[in-house]
Amino acid sequence: MSMINIAERHKYILDRLSEKGYVNVVDLCKELDVSGVTIRKDLKLLEDKALLFRSHGGATIHNPYINDKPVNEKEKIRRDEKNNIAIAAASLIAPNDAIIISSGTTALALSRNIHPKGHLTVITPALNVAQELLRHPEIEVLQLGGIVRNSSSSVTGTYAERILADFSCSKLFLGLDGIDIEFGLTTTNILEAQLNQRMVNAAQKTIVLADSSKFGRRGFGKICGIEDIDEIITDSGISPHIVKALEELGVNVRIV
Repeated sequence: MSMINIAERHKYILDRLSEKGYVNVVDLCKELDVSGVTIRKDLKLLEDKALLFRSHGGATIHNPYINDKPVNEKEKIRRDEKNNIAIAAASLIAPNDAIIISSGTTALALSRNIHPKGHLTVITPALNVAQELLRHPEIEVLQLGGIVRNSSSSVTGTYAERILADFSCSKLFLGLDGIDIEFGLTTTNILEAQLNQRMVNAAQKTIVLADSSKFGRRGFGKICGIEDIDEIITDSGISPHIVKALEELGVNVRIV
């Protein structure tokens, strides 16, 4: 495939992007038989034309950088997908379980779909999640304390982190803002990311709740790497290439 011209290279790159959602510099070098310098120049030119977004080691079709939106605004986005993910997540909760539920709209949807069989202990930083769970007398809620973030209706900070150090739970149900195969799991707020890191450490198993729009995106604060999670529950909008990459990294992907 060598000796093809710049227009043909650009067409090839854009075709791969529309098929996969992202492209990798190393793969494109091999497939097009050109240098990394050439591919990076191509990606820069295509980004200047607003046809893609460059990311570390490649490019993506979606803007990988996410702005923080208030939780009530986020709730209206992809509501059906989030609800289906929440139903699947709720089915994983066992009788007499002790779990952590993070903040976020999919975590809130999960709290609405929990119908406990027997006693359940839930630790959460999210006030709206706690409020939802208080309807069930058999659920014991441990509300983390700290500074309440207005946009997420959730607490962050050292108080919440310190409390978590005293507990070990079977599962963490983690909502987030972005998943990038190379960079890992992120959220738009650095303090929330730090608290989520502590939650990952406090749980034997981390189950990520993420609709397909979250893939190939990055928030500002890194929570953890892909290797630190066990399972992802998502919807059928996820690219098969991303599913394959996640499974190769040892993550179970459940599509609902």
